[in-house]
Amino acid sequence: MSAPTRTPNRLAAETSLYLRQHAGNPVDWFPWGPEALARAKELDRPIFLSIGYSACHWCHVMEHESFEDEATAQVMNEHFVCVKVDREERPDIDAIYMTALQALTREGGGWPLSVFLTPDLTPFYAGTYYPPRDSYGRPSFKRLLAGIIDAWQNNRERVTEVGKSVAEFLNDRGQAEVAAGDLGPDLLAGARAALQRSFDPVHGGFGHAPKFPHAVDLKLLLRLAARFGDEQPLKMARLTLDKMARGGMYDQLGGGFARYSVDERWLVPHFEKMLYDNALLTEAYVEAWQASGEPFYRQIAEETLGYVLREMTSPPGAFFSAQDADSEGEEGKFTVWSESEIRDVLGPELGEFACKVWGVTERGNFEGHNILFRARPDEDDARRFGLSVEDFRAKLGEAKCKLYAVRSKRVWPGRDEKILTAWNGLMIGAMARAGTAFGEAKYLDAARRAADYLLANLRGTDGRLYRTAGVGQPAKLAGYLEDYAYLADALVTLYEATFDARYVRAAVGLCDVILKHFADPAGPGFFTTADDHEKLIARMKETRDGSTPSGNAVAVTALLRLVKLTGRQDFAAKAEETLRGFRGGMAEAPAAFGQMLVALDFHLGPVDEVAVVGHAADPETAEVLRLVRRGFHPNRVVAYHDPSTGDPPAEVGLLKDRPTVGGRVTTYVCENSVCRAPLVGSAEAGKIF
Repeated sequence: MSAPTRTPNRLAAETSLYLRQHAGNPVDWFPWGPEALARAKELDRPIFLSIGYSACHWCHVMEHESFEDEATAQVMNEHFVCVKVDREERPDIDAIYMTALQALTREGGGWPLSVFLTPDLTPFYAGTYYPPRDSYGRPSFKRLLAGIIDAWQNNRERVTEVGKSVAEFLNDRGQAEVAAGDLGPDLLAGARAALQRSFDPVHGGFGHAPKFPHAVDLKLLLRLAARFGDEQPLKMARLTLDKMARGGMYDQLGGGFARYSVDERWLVPHFEKMLYDNALLTEAYVEAWQASGEPFYRQIAEETLGYVLREMTSPPGAFFSAQDADSEGEEGKFTVWSESEIRDVLGPELGEFACKVWGVTERGNFEGHNILFRARPDEDDARRFGLSVEDFRAKLGEAKCKLYAVRSKRVWPGRDEKILTAWNGLMIGAMARAGTAFGEAKYLDAARRAADYLLANLRGTDGRLYRTAGVGQPAKLAGYLEDYAYLADALVTLYEATFDARYVRAAVGLCDVILKHFADPAGPGFFTTADDHEKLIARMKETRDGSTPSGNAVAVTALLRLVKLTGRQDFAAKAEETLRGFRGGMAEAPAAFGQMLVALDFHLGPVDEVAVVGHAADPETAEVLRLVRRGFHPNRVVAYHDPSTGDPPAEVGLLKDRPTVGGRVTTYVCENSVCRAPLVGSAEAGKIF
């Protein structure tokens, strides 16, 4: 992509793969920071701010077409201070200027994000991808640059006026929309109706193409089914999970999900794989398995985690961020197949079998090639081939292994190896939840390693988090709300999986920082950035779920779970205040507030508060813990203590004054701090659980 003989620009030393990918451009790029901002003021030039991420296909297209072009770069270097930002490292900057684009254009936005700023960082023009020649109904990038230069030189007053109005809009958007009303199950019933209205009853999912996985909404559907005793939300979730896992959006050979599907059938993916999607979807499949008992969901969860452990885990144990859509300059080239390739690899009989199972044809289903997909479940395909389900799966497994081995010899897509605290938090939670549900130590071990890495390397001595690091490189950038919230919630899950008090202690510490530095002292919710963060033109509140759940919603989730484990009423007060502050959003746009509705479901309860006290070596203790953990019970917290190790951890108030009875494993079940009589032994626990 970039000319190898060109002297690298300032981006060569950055930890972000996305920034380093532009290090060979002739554009005189700056990373975001004081040097670039001072230079813009010194030269009285507008800033061209380009925001993207390493797995962004159109980001690379615009780079190749414009940023690698010498003539275009010359104009950029002579008239602008050019700043490149990785949106995954700097979600605060991305949120501000994406909101600015929406204010300026009334459009949804996307990446690459192209924004022109005054030297004081006020945006006055914004767009996304611009082609090298007028096309797609857009001006060429060169023509756009000429127009911006003219406006800056000859119409500065208008530029200032536009920038001022956008800045006012941004600061207004930094506040949560507060609405009066009670917090009741009517909000959840309204969400059920809204999700059903947008549901695709044929292919699953919500809305039309392109289709995103909406993992949080699927988790919400499972909770709605449980709360209302209604099969319809469960059916909606299951149809979606089935169709996604059989489609091309799911990697049929290596496991793991692509970012989204460009069509309504989940056939053609946008081929990049993001850590956060695979974490969120793993949790959805684990919970669906718990709710339905369907083995297929466990298979998909385990295959996805297998992909993460094999291809997305660093040597120290933390998780990498993303894999590109492109390899060798072509989107999807690593993933797709020709019919002849499959037959050559597998031979006549197994090749014919594989082509029929995965819908492979000579013509192909994607630009002359084949994306592997499943039209039928295993049971139907087994009948079609006259095989038992076990024999069918064994044969399909053989084909998978052979094709995966051949695919592994291809040129791999790029991998973004930066370690992001927030996204690691999501995957730690997914690993811990799967390890607990499936009784698989390898997932718990992976969750522990990653959590221990973050707590040792991305947390300072003052308890504050950093946003990112590279393997073997120091952590940098102050942590955002989502870093604290995602990690705190994951540590609660990891505590309930391992009962290692270090994790609940760390979660409490992170939530203390959230309350001290991120909470809005004048209203509900939390700001994206801390009160001592670098000063930008606006301090935003992330209110809605996007590709990941909102930091506010996950913060509320973590706080509510910790209230039940620790008894911290200051956590309860802020969580409830935030729920009330976001009531309007939950009522009016439930699809954008899925995680907040999940938190509301927990808040409304009833929540089972379960404390198990018994000797770890006693088989009855293991049996009680197995009973407590089986099934789908999202509104349950579990604490455990082995009395032979001394006193229970002081942080876990749920374990206070909980002795064993007669030296046998004893289970205490409480609801709203009102407890039933202790259950002594595994047989008594089995009557309840």
